[in-house]
Amino acid sequence: MPTKTIGVREEVYERLRARKRDDESEGDWRDGFGSLSTAETDSLREAARRSRERFDESAGTRQAAAIDRMADAGDDEPPDGGAAADTSDDGTDANDVDSDETNDADGGSA
Repeated sequence: MPTKTIGVREEVYERLRARKRDDESEGDWRDGFGSLSTAETDSLREAARRSRERFDESAGTRQAAAIDRMADAGDDEPPDGGAAADTSDDGTDANDVDSDETNDADGGSA
C-alpha cells in the first residue's frame, strides 16, 4: 500500500501524538480512530434514543401550546390576519358593487 505524507501544524501533530498509545504508530492510531467498542456503541445509541424521546415530547408540548395560543387568538381576530371587512352602514360589504351601479363616465353600462 502506498504511503502519503501530509503536512500539519505543530500544534495539531502534538495533539494527535498525545492521543495515541506508546505502542501505536500514527497510522495505527488513525486506523482505529472513531471506532467504538460494542458497549460504547450500545451506550451511545441508547443516549441518542433517550435524547430523541425527550426532544419529541418537548417539541410536541411546545407545538400543542402554540396551537392553543393561535386558536385562542383566532377567536378575537378575523381569519384574514386581523384586517376587518370594509362594510357600509347597512352591514353590506362596501366592495360589492351591483351590476346596475357600474356605469362609465358617459352614463353607459360597463
